[in-house]
Amino acid sequence: MFAYVVRRLFIGVILLIVMSLVTFLLFFLMPQDPARVACGKNCSIAQIKQTEKALGYDKPALTQWTDFLQGVVVGREYPEDKSLREKAPELISDCAAPCLGYSRVNQVTVSEEIKEAFPVSASLAVLAFIMWIVGGILFGVIAAVTKGTVVDRGIVAISLVFYAFPTFFIGLFLLKFIAIKWGWVDVPSYTTIAEGGVGGWLSNLFLPALTLALFFMAGYVRMTRAFVLESMTEDYIRTARAKGLKRGPVLFKHTMRAALTPLVTMAGLDFAGLLGGAIITESVFNFNGLGKLAVDANVSYDLPTLIGLVVLLGSFVIVANIIVDVLYAVIDPRVRVG
Repeated sequence: MFAYVVRRLFIGVILLIVMSLVTFLLFFLMPQDPARVACGKNCSIAQIKQTEKALGYDKPALTQWTDFLQGVVVGREYPEDKSLREKAPELISDCAAPCLGYSRVNQVTVSEEIKEAFPVSASLAVLAFIMWIVGGILFGVIAAVTKGTVVDRGIVAISLVFYAFPTFFIGLFLLKFIAIKWGWVDVPSYTTIAEGGVGGWLSNLFLPALTLALFFMAGYVRMTRAFVLESMTEDYIRTARAKGLKRGPVLFKHTMRAALTPLVTMAGLDFAGLLGGAIITESVFNFNGLGKLAVDANVSYDLPTLIGLVVLLGSFVIVANIIVDVLYAVIDPRVRVG
């Protein structure tokens, strides 16, 4: 098991390095001049050249990439050019590791931007994940064991309705009616646990998390139902029933274990995607998470922030894949052999 985990971690590190290189090359192949954008509209050619030197944009793309990797490991200092740092030491900005770049648009390091926005997206993702996993698996199992009944058809029909609606519609509906018109809950505004306590933190996250949970839950209900029904037709399940095992142990000990394998893959990747920011939901509820940060950076063509967010999101997906692979090995020991 240890060798399997080490092998997956090594592959994950290689993927992270390759992904960062591809991201860098793609962004620097774009037609816009990042130095001109970072300097501003009314900058002279001399100012643009100075900005280019200060941010290191005058170097080849591969050199900038190796500097980026070095910054992630040991940190960096801005301006990038040593002579500029000597001329104006008061302007030096220290970017501690892991340094993902410097946003000239917002005059802060990308790490600081992410540090401020990440708790919002992480809180939203964790609460939504718990809600849709519990609800999706629970209602999926109920639909499977009551196949063909009114309960089964009702659960499937409702899940299809929620799956058909886009998240912005669900979010706007909940915000307008549940919070504003009927006043059942306060209008959401992200509050940290330190500011509002656990109760205030949860109450402000409830509607945005429910928006995401309803959409994802609908898919998990259908998939759980399908996987459970498929597992119930396997020979070993029929053998267990023939030996006289009760319905509960057969369902939870044997059937669910087989059905969990594909669900683990879905859950890991979906959760990793949400950690990178639920762009639409955060925009609807005006939450300043990673999704909203990505939208703002794209509008202002804040290249360092965009690169940092893409690398961060890619890291989440790769790490989630590693965790999923390890969980596979726990659920099904045959994976370790392969």
